[in-house]
Amino acid sequence: MLEQVKIGNILFLDIETVPAYPAFEEAPGQIQMLWEKKSMYLKREAETPGSLYQRAGIYSEFGRIICISTGMIGVQDDRRVFRIKSFYQQEEKELLESFAGLISRLSQRREIELCAHNGKEFDFPYIARRMVIHGIGLPELFDIAGKKPWDVKHLDTLELWKFGDHKHYTSLNLLASVFGLESPKSDLDGSQVAHVYWHEQDLARIVEYCRRDVVTTAQIMLKFKGQEILALKDLIVLDEH
Repeated sequence: MLEQVKIGNILFLDIETVPAYPAFEEAPGQIQMLWEKKSMYLKREAETPGSLYQRAGIYSEFGRIICISTGMIGVQDDRRVFRIKSFYQQEEKELLESFAGLISRLSQRREIELCAHNGKEFDFPYIARRMVIHGIGLPELFDIAGKKPWDVKHLDTLELWKFGDHKHYTSLNLLASVFGLESPKSDLDGSQVAHVYWHEQDLARIVEYCRRDVVTTAQIMLKFKGQEILALKDLIVLDEH
């Protein structure tokens, strides 16, 4: 399958999400009530809905996207480059509309495929749900209802690494280590993003973290395809705020 995938047609992506409110107590009463019901299935002894609320960002009904980083491999001045574009701003709807615009422009020029680590379980459905919530028309790449599996243009480096072993989970950080790649988690990990966003208000730090995940995902795909990995000189950042 991977032999048929053109590396230049893959849009690598990663998203960063946070709870929709800085703290459980600041959420509207209806949201608090619904989170209390949700957290019943998550909590252990001594945990409360409030203490668990920092995990609300992983659920599209209780969280929101604060950054989408994307990357594509191309050619510039006769050398291979990896162009990185990150979408990040305070309004989630504007962020998603900008991202949808990128998908539309790319799809007019070529048949692209999406790729993320654990993308099929997290990134792709999360983006689609938040678009629907905001009334944004789904790009065809995300509108997969009724499509046959081979018509869904979604690649997932976690799924590729499983080789059919559905009980096995391997983090992006671990897989990077296995392949001898630089860790994308040198500054942050996912559990810290909500605190850095809401309490430190350091979105730039989160965007950089998101970019590193995209680069690492692309490196892993290159490893799968037996191709040379990217060097620092190959990276070109073209961001949209």
